[in-house]
Amino acid sequence: MNLLIEIAAFAVAIGILVVVHEFGHFAVARLCGVKVLRFSIGFGRPLLTWVGKRSGTEWTVSALPLGGYVKMLDERDPGAGIARSDLPFAFNRQHVAKRIAIVLAGPLANFALAIVLFAAVFATGVVEPAATLATPPADSVAAHAGFEGGETIVAIGDVHGADIEPVRSWSDLRWKLLDAAFDHRRVVIRAHDGHGTYDFQVDLSRVSERDVDDDFMSKLGFDEGGALSVAAVEPGSAAQQAGLATGDVLRTVDGRRIDGAEAFIAYVKAHAGHPIVLRVERPNAASGPLAVTITPIAQEDSATGREVGRIGAALATKVATVHVRYGPLESVARGARRTWEIGVYSLRMFGRMLIGEASIKNLSGPVTIADYAGKSARLGWVPFLSFLSLVSISLGVLNLLPIPVLDGGHLLYYLVEAATGKAVSERWQLVLQRAGLVCIVALSAIALFNDLARLIHF
Repeated sequence: MNLLIEIAAFAVAIGILVVVHEFGHFAVARLCGVKVLRFSIGFGRPLLTWVGKRSGTEWTVSALPLGGYVKMLDERDPGAGIARSDLPFAFNRQHVAKRIAIVLAGPLANFALAIVLFAAVFATGVVEPAATLATPPADSVAAHAGFEGGETIVAIGDVHGADIEPVRSWSDLRWKLLDAAFDHRRVVIRAHDGHGTYDFQVDLSRVSERDVDDDFMSKLGFDEGGALSVAAVEPGSAAQQAGLATGDVLRTVDGRRIDGAEAFIAYVKAHAGHPIVLRVERPNAASGPLAVTITPIAQEDSATGREVGRIGAALATKVATVHVRYGPLESVARGARRTWEIGVYSLRMFGRMLIGEASIKNLSGPVTIADYAGKSARLGWVPFLSFLSLVSISLGVLNLLPIPVLDGGHLLYYLVEAATGKAVSERWQLVLQRAGLVCIVALSAIALFNDLARLIHF
């Protein structure tokens, strides 16, 4: 069933992105007076075909749904028999500015789609983890800044107190820190806890380019914090005998704040046979916090053979969430900004891969895209729209790369022509096309290898 969902979600995602991209080319070509011969969704043998009555364009759905194309009237096509009356409508006869506009229209349509989808997500509202921190590792950037864990971040700005921007969720914090880390800036983070509101100076000037990846927040010491609660209590265990109940939220142990499941379990193991006092909050309890005294039972650890304490309770971390929602105009502005941020990040990451500062394992292919399409679709339409926005931006950025056979390669030809007044010769275009094809095949092979490596955990 999951496989069917992934295939269906992948097909829908690719179909939407291809149609939007190619329709960008089609619409601007028509506006510029270019005759479009075919609009194809997919490659290979056509499965469905119909011809537009007014435009004369042949619309097709083809067998291989991994892309698409728009074929325009062009004298350079092999065997193109063009009537003299149609010559003014040929692509190659258009002014270079029109050709640039037609080429740009596809990637720009993908960026426009991402803005619209992000705006819809922001306007509808989404539940996200709150920007609450766990206790950072001792030598991390967050620890050096003074964070102890439990703080909720509310704003971030530069060290001079200017450009202070609110932080409304964990993902909001992530993007703002990512931007600052890329620019190697020092920032001020405003946060509050149970005692007040404080400003922390965070130095990101020495963050290595290699550290700016999907896991960079943890490398800086910024991990999501949450309350540790009791998920289940074993019958007859020390926890049950002491009165610990499912749903209890653990706040302190022997007067020390509980930093997380790992630290709490280590503390319990180290106190076999010795009573410990837990301060817990019980849902719907009118009496307030409770003190529960438990004596961990001594048991042999099967891994080490040493005697450790055990209370017989399963634990769970409850991460606080917030409902983030914006007005219509602010949603569009934030959608445009998020699209810009992701686009810039994608270009920077690709550039770092080229110079060896980032791993080529960051490249993903159709298998990974299908996997994430299925996962996001199962979570709901909001996560699926967010996923679709990310892939649409990636498609737009990829097509703008100055690689022949991609839109960016053609754009490069026309920019050279605009600057020099001379078109790039057909001989050079042929050479560059072959080189570009080799680059695309190599990138596709690497992406497919990464997909398979993730699939079989190689």
